[in-house]
Amino acid sequence: MSDATPWDPSKPILEIDNLSISFFTRLREIPAVMDFSCKVMPGEAMGLVGESGCGKSTVALAVMRDLGKNGRIVGGTIKFKGRDLTTMGDEELRQIRGSQIAMIYQEPMASLNPAMKIGAQLAEVPMIHQGMARDDAWALARQIVADVHLPDPDRILNAYPHQLSGGQQQRIVIAMALMSKPALLILDEPTTALDVTVEAGIVDLVKDLGHKYGTSMLFISHNLGLVMDVCDRLCVMYSGEAVETGSVREVFNDMRHPYTQALFRSIPLPGADKNARPLIAIPGNFPLPHERPTGCNFGPRCDYFAEGRCNAADVPMSDVPGADRHASRCLKWAEIDWDAPPATRAVKEKSPIGRVVLKMEDLKKYYAISGGAFGGGAKKVVKANETLTFEAREGETLAIVGESGCGKSTFAKVLMGLETATSGSIMLFDENVQSTPIQKRNIDTVSSVQMVFQNPFDTLNPSMTVGRQIIRALEIFKQGTSDLEREQRMLTLLDLVKLPRAFAERMPRQLSGGQKQRVGIARAFAGGAKVVVADEPVSALDVSVQAAVTDLLMDIQRENKTTLLFISHDLSIVRYLSDRVMVMYLGHVVEMGTTDQVFQPPYHPYTEALLSAVPIADTKVIRKRIVLEGDIPSAVNPPPGCPFQTRCRWKSQVPGGLCDTQMPPVQILEGGHQIKCHLSAQILSQMEPVIKFAAQ
Repeated sequence: MSDATPWDPSKPILEIDNLSISFFTRLREIPAVMDFSCKVMPGEAMGLVGESGCGKSTVALAVMRDLGKNGRIVGGTIKFKGRDLTTMGDEELRQIRGSQIAMIYQEPMASLNPAMKIGAQLAEVPMIHQGMARDDAWALARQIVADVHLPDPDRILNAYPHQLSGGQQQRIVIAMALMSKPALLILDEPTTALDVTVEAGIVDLVKDLGHKYGTSMLFISHNLGLVMDVCDRLCVMYSGEAVETGSVREVFNDMRHPYTQALFRSIPLPGADKNARPLIAIPGNFPLPHERPTGCNFGPRCDYFAEGRCNAADVPMSDVPGADRHASRCLKWAEIDWDAPPATRAVKEKSPIGRVVLKMEDLKKYYAISGGAFGGGAKKVVKANETLTFEAREGETLAIVGESGCGKSTFAKVLMGLETATSGSIMLFDENVQSTPIQKRNIDTVSSVQMVFQNPFDTLNPSMTVGRQIIRALEIFKQGTSDLEREQRMLTLLDLVKLPRAFAERMPRQLSGGQKQRVGIARAFAGGAKVVVADEPVSALDVSVQAAVTDLLMDIQRENKTTLLFISHDLSIVRYLSDRVMVMYLGHVVEMGTTDQVFQPPYHPYTEALLSAVPIADTKVIRKRIVLEGDIPSAVNPPPGCPFQTRCRWKSQVPGGLCDTQMPPVQILEGGHQIKCHLSAQILSQMEPVIKFAAQ
């Protein structure tokens, strides 16, 4: 189609046909994407889902023609409004990029210039792409900032990126992408680094703006719940290929590929029980691009694999009859009983809850910071933790949840001895360690409380083998009387975390993210840890790897009677594995109870909003939508009265302005359920569930 031929709006806005992409290194050609096809119709949102390394982002970068020096499109076409992007020159691409096709990346700061004010960065887009006058561009920037629901647009336009929170930065990046009202918006994991409450606001915003501007979307995510919230259709990718495509409802309810089924079995849906219905991790590992098997790429990990059939030749996509453009890359999809329960699920014994091993009373942690920009000015106080009181028992999983800035990680640092508390007590096995930094704690105390960190990539020494790193921990904790004994203990720890013993000789760079996290867990248990603080231990991992690591933590807990303090903002995982839940907001514990108590009314208003924001990959679930306005207030200048009052939708139910002036009392409800709130017990009892199942 030439430039002169007008595009027919009844045709796809984006049509990818048999696309193949390779990266060329000095050693070999690495095929990243093979024979990938998909269509996005005008006004449609298409989701691309799959594990890390499956080729989702590579497809997006190919649409932008931004594959770098080594990446090359080696086959197929990418048509945008009927024009083939793969044959365009640089000048033509410059006219389309940013004005007609825009992309939003995972990390907002990578898209913002730290030395330019927000207004100048936004106005630059229409000035460059449309030749708009400066005053008109600034007026448009102000309007779009208001459209993305940012408070006080004039202040935002005059701010620098570092003066905004992560959620505000991401909204600015979305505003920037929308400045030229593009026909196609590509979103690459746009909410991964954000809190679940901020994520809910961003998702609603993207959907609303898509409808307002008639923008089509290609939405890349590994979160199936988010895809269900945002998209009309989805394409499931595995190892460089599309393996299933169709409408969201059809693929979720009537999946026709074993990989799609395996993804759903590895995520915790409402009502999943860690003992009666453990998550099922996908067996084996994702194949490297140059080590793909013959025939079906998923064959070596598939429950339905047939030797001599599934690995005989390349498997084509085949249409599922009677459905809306539903297709599957599986030879056996019509023969499989998709409603049959999984055969491999084993019921596990519930871990018995024992004596109290950790008790915190009235714990406070304040930081003094300077008031001036360069260290001068009056000192200010950051109240990171306020009067934390709780206990944890042997063999128990206590989840600590809340948004960034609520004090979760500060509390973990104080417990570990990386910080000392301002006041209060921390009784650990009858020893008060509140004011004892880690350097002054004895070896037994240090080894009994260990931490599994969020990012497995940053916690391993890149120049040391896996085995040596675990042995080093054993030496520090004075485990074993000889090198041989410590080596045997190291191999036993690798067995414990279900890694092959041969991995002892590997370097960290040779391991996947999930394997690195397992090494981190093995190291944490090297000293026979009794209390393990897991700080977002699975948030950096794919859903199938999350299932394996979560199950591993549960197995080790059953075996060692470990107390697990699980810090997370992912309430789906929290609901699945925790025995009790502690909800934190601005340094305060606002709700605490058993998992069943916290996940059904009455809720603290903040817990209610957290639960409503969790994306759930289940079409049978109906969620009440409560999007919190604004961010957590600063701990330097917390609001008077109730810390949550600036964002609470129930505030009008409390008479006499109590929320504005008085800290709420802790109410003890039935079964020891604690809620720190001014709402009367009568109003709390009338709360409706946030999550309901639709009538079948």
